[in-house]
Amino acid sequence: MATTTSPLDQHTIDLVKATVPVLEEHGTAITSRFYELLFINHPELKNIFNQTNQRKGDQPQALANAVYAAAANIDQLENLIPVVKQIGHKHRSLNIKPEHYPIVGKNLLQAMKDVLKEAATEEIINAWAKAYGVIADVFISIEKGMYEETDNQVGGWVGYRSFNVIQKVKESDVITSFYLKPTDGGQIPDYEPGQFITVKVDNPSIPYTCQRQYSLSCKPNSDYFRISVKREDGLNDNPNGVVSTYLHESVNEGDAIEISAPAGDFVLNKEQKPLVLLSGGVGLTPLTSMLHTAAHQQPEREVYYIHAAQNGDMHALKDEVKQVVDTKDNVHAYTVYEKGETTDCDRIGLVDLPWLQSILPTNNASFYFCGPAPFMKAMNKALRDWDVKEEDIHFEFFGPQGDLA
Repeated sequence: MATTTSPLDQHTIDLVKATVPVLEEHGTAITSRFYELLFINHPELKNIFNQTNQRKGDQPQALANAVYAAAANIDQLENLIPVVKQIGHKHRSLNIKPEHYPIVGKNLLQAMKDVLKEAATEEIINAWAKAYGVIADVFISIEKGMYEETDNQVGGWVGYRSFNVIQKVKESDVITSFYLKPTDGGQIPDYEPGQFITVKVDNPSIPYTCQRQYSLSCKPNSDYFRISVKREDGLNDNPNGVVSTYLHESVNEGDAIEISAPAGDFVLNKEQKPLVLLSGGVGLTPLTSMLHTAAHQQPEREVYYIHAAQNGDMHALKDEVKQVVDTKDNVHAYTVYEKGETTDCDRIGLVDLPWLQSILPTNNASFYFCGPAPFMKAMNKALRDWDVKEEDIHFEFFGPQGDLA
């Protein structure tokens, strides 16, 4: 665990932990007010924070959960390290710096005062100021190591680097792949299957820089990166699709985009027990990278790849997966369409536990899943109902960390 320069006294710990019930009740209101203040006082930070997630309410909820967890574990900060590392990957990918933390702290404390009013006594605010300083030091320390590791990696870099689109391929009615090589002709770093990159876009129709994180959808290689992007069309006041639509409509072969180095902790393990990959929609992107890697690097490992899509027209990378299945005896693939004909897939409807039990030989396997929130909640419930071990359940949210309960 990272060390802190100012350990908290017991009185401060008691005061912070005493606020846990208040945070449970008012956490989202506090973090919503925090972001409102942050962008009023520092509008330049709109270039870093995802404004779509702000308007949808996802980011305030995710921050509220993080603040609650920090308060509940303020006397055992080592419990927060896994979460800090997970968030740290996203921060490193977005180029969050130590100087951002005091800005966040100041506006968070003011938000607490604004929402809690007289309940936010000077003593409580002072306790939270001390606690925030300790928590921020943990984040800064861990992220410092991530920046150094990335910068020292062969082909690695910190910040953003220009990549050319060498190939643009339509994979389905809604998903298009972009193959990327460095504009400077230099090397690219190795990465773990399941990791993502951040794409930075200056859309002329948007007054601030937009940054979005996309999983790398190909097997790690020394030649190129590939992202497979679903077009999310925004309608009326719906903010979805600002970046994906721009990539689909305005970025073509030969164009350059700015990206960060690969990051993320949703990565393939090296175990020998069976591997089960469950993807819904565009959630196939990190799992396709895992599929390729496991098929080639772990030929003795049984791999089961299960993909759910609305129909065949929405199913991306299916020929690519079929080629892996046709050439690797250890790989088994199943497709489920919500609508269509059984001649086009293995099942019509939804992925559920009885069907999983009918095609999988055991629950003693490593399970990875990714996709839309309803799909992920259903998979999480199915696996837990099947008594899959906690350490064998792995998942990735596209966006702020959510709740699968």
